[in-house]
Amino acid sequence: MTNAAQLPGQPRGAVASGPATARATCVLAPNASPMTLDGTNTWIVAEPDADVAVVIDPGPLEEGHLRAVVEAAERQGQRVGLTLLTHGHPDHAEGAARLAELTGSPVRALDPALRLGTEGLAPGDVVTTGGLELRVVATPGHTHDSLSFHLPADAAVLTGDTVLGRGTTVVAHPDGRLGDYLDTLRRLRSLTVDDGVSTVLPGHGPVLADAQGAIDYYLVHRAKRLAQVETAVENGYRTPGQVVAHVYADVDRSLWPAAELSVRAQLEYLTDHGLI
Repeated sequence: MTNAAQLPGQPRGAVASGPATARATCVLAPNASPMTLDGTNTWIVAEPDADVAVVIDPGPLEEGHLRAVVEAAERQGQRVGLTLLTHGHPDHAEGAARLAELTGSPVRALDPALRLGTEGLAPGDVVTTGGLELRVVATPGHTHDSLSFHLPADAAVLTGDTVLGRGTTVVAHPDGRLGDYLDTLRRLRSLTVDDGVSTVLPGHGPVLADAQGAIDYYLVHRAKRLAQVETAVENGYRTPGQVVAHVYADVDRSLWPAAELSVRAQLEYLTDHGLI
């Protein structure tokens, strides 16, 4: 058995609903799949003595899950006062409108199409609901609208799909772009160096206790994959499907369609930089 402390990011074991830090509680959605891992992590974030909480990524439109989120907040003596979205993929955002109905609270997102209420989100914004401090960080790459939320009081960052608790994420071409994603990883790494972030609260998979280790792993992984794709093209594998079959031969075939999105993003990056 592999020791979790030896894995990238030092994952905290099995994914489960419940408190993860002093201010963040996970409610795991029942939508497990090869792409969503154990399911979507919906996060309830609040100051311990506050009577109002922020929900990050309510997850799929699944009534039982959304009611479980409301009930989890109520058990903490809190009502849901605001919902934030890391990005617009349905496994993170589809339930937002229904949660707004259940709680009477607004939804804030970078994409105006996902908002309910008068306020959006922009990089550099600071959310202060219930005395909480959440700093909005631009993290495009997985998608163009991807955001992360820095929780300074817990030395944590909520990353949506940008950094996962297990494995690596997809650069969802054409919406996601590899150059943006590499810049995002470097931006997140600077949070670990300059702002003391040590914990990743991901959108899927277990909490990571070593944020810098996880991000360093992602940067190395991306560099290796990019080199593999470049070599594959040089060896005559021209189409995205051919490259996937060659480079991702050891990956479960059910994940090849997602891998092809990342390969398309890598081919675009290599072309734009004159490398192929």
